Parts: sequence; C-alpha cells; structure tokens
Amino acid sequence: MPGFQQINCGEVTLRCAIEGSGPLAIMVHGFPESWYSWRHQLSPIAAAGFTACAIDVRGYGGSDKPQAVEAYSLQKIAGDLIGLADSLSPDDSVVLIGHDWGAPIVWNTAFTRPDRIRAVAGLSVPFAGAPLRPFTEIFREHFTSQGRFFYQEYFQEPGVAEAEAEANPRHFVEKMMYSISGEVAPGNYWDKELGATFLQGLPEPQAVPWLSHADLDYYEAEFKASGFRGPLNRYRNHELDYEWLKAWQGKQIEQPCLFIGGDRDPATTLFGAVADPVGMMRMFAPKVEGHVLEGVGHWTQQERPEQVNALLVDWLRRL
Repeated sequence: MPGFQQINCGEVTLRCAIEGSGPLAIMVHGFPESWYSWRHQLSPIAAAGFTACAIDVRGYGGSDKPQAVEAYSLQKIAGDLIGLADSLSPDDSVVLIGHDWGAPIVWNTAFTRPDRIRAVAGLSVPFAGAPLRPFTEIFREHFTSQGRFFYQEYFQEPGVAEAEAEANPRHFVEKMMYSISGEVAPGNYWDKELGATFLQGLPEPQAVPWLSHADLDYYEAEFKASGFRGPLNRYRNHELDYEWLKAWQGKQIEQPCLFIGGDRDPATTLFGAVADPVGMMRMFAPKVEGHVLEGVGHWTQQERPEQVNALLVDWLRRL
C-alpha cells in the first residue's frame, strides 16, 4: 500500500501516494479523478525498481486548491511537477506518466523541461506539438458556431458545470466514466444542441468490472470534500496555455515516449481528427512507442490495468 505525503512543490502543496524506492516516476491523473486512478499501477511500478508517486493535481483531493482560474494553467501545473521532482529527486531527472488531462500535462512538462524529465508516457491523449492557436478557437469554429454542444464550451463559464457536478458527485463521475468507457458502443450521445447540460442524453450507467461501489465511494468522498472548481478551471486556460507554448512551436519532444490509447476512446483520435494517433505523434515525438488497445475506452489504466501495467513496466525497465 502507498504511504501519503504532503509535498511542498513551490506554489502549492500536493498530496502524493508514494510506494517503493529508486528512480522517481510521477503519475498525473485527469478529470474527474485523483491519485486513486493509478491504484493498480503503484505497486507494479514500485516492484520494477522505481519510486512510484501518484499525485492529486492542484485543485483535487488532498492538494492545495487555489481559487483563481489562471492558477490552473499548464505552465503552473507543469511547475508543480518540476517542484515535486526537485523535492523528491533533486539530483536525478524523473519519469512522468499521465492520463487524460494528465497526458498533456506530462507531455508539455517534458517538452519544456527536458533537463528534468528523462522520459514521458501518456495515456489516452496523444501529443500533437505546441498549439498553433488556442483550442477554444477550434471548438468554437467546429461546434459552438454551428449551434452544437461541446463539453469544453459548457465548462467555460465558472459555476455552471460546477453546479451540475456538485449536485450529485457520485452520479456525475459514474455517468461520465461509463459513457466513454469501452463498455459503451460508440454512439451519438454527445451530438446535442448548444444549451444542453453535460449529463443530458448520456446513457444510464451499468455496473462495470473496473469501477466498483468502493471505487465510486472514494471518488464521491473526494469530490464532496474538494468540489469541482479547481478541476474545471483547467479547461478555462486554453488561451494562457497557447501563449505559453507558442515559443516551442516547431520543436519536438526528444526524450523516450510511450503512448497507450484505446480504440473506443474519443480522445485517442482527438475527437476523430486523427486516424493514426501513433503515426501522428512520431512527427512531434520521434522516440515514441505506441499502442492502441482493442475494446478500451477512455479510462485506460483502470479499464485494462494488467495490460497497461505490462506495457508500462516493460518500457520503464528499458529506459
């Protein structure tokens, strides 16, 4: 079992679940999750000879929760990872592993700080280089201006999505997780008009083997305590993220990379824009090894822990 530590990372203190000893491997979760989404990975990575460290991202769980929207920019959260690396591994570079929002966080931390990050793995979301324009411009062109719902537009106005999620955090997490898991056949659940709510039209969750009542109990307790403001603020920083990263346009991640996605995960194909995510990534991260797992939805390491662990541990041992 991991032990928990509160680590001062500079601007904020992060709660970290830590197991094992050896080179540091930091795991970064996505939305709406916590360190707990890496519960199946901590022991195998520790057993492979690493200090396995799964964090609560700022705004979540036991970590600090600044109020300001701009406190959740990629630059700020990447800075947290560097501060954590400096605290736990001051003399050696570290490995980063991220899922969902955690994937862009770790890709861009490795991208901008190759001096501190020796290798990087991302699950679900491939790396597509420094953005050429803010993502808000892209989804407003393709969705909002066409009168179509897009969840990240719905998340933009502070307080709106918070109210929906906080009304029943357990139901929100379960319905969201089920709706984009490998258990649900691809459908048009997200094809709805502008003005819809996030949960509107999503399939009612059924029991799935990888998300137990105890797992939902944990997520429910975490979000009842923390709320959703910090997690949702991550989506409200596309303009700031673009301004930060445009200095790296045209550059590549030079470190060894691992990508693991699912063929039922809309994020793996960047919402259908990319037919071959691994091939696309090679343009921006030439040392990438990639795997797209059959029948897997968005919650990669929770849906297929044994398969993901085998790929992660094999890659880590070869670094």
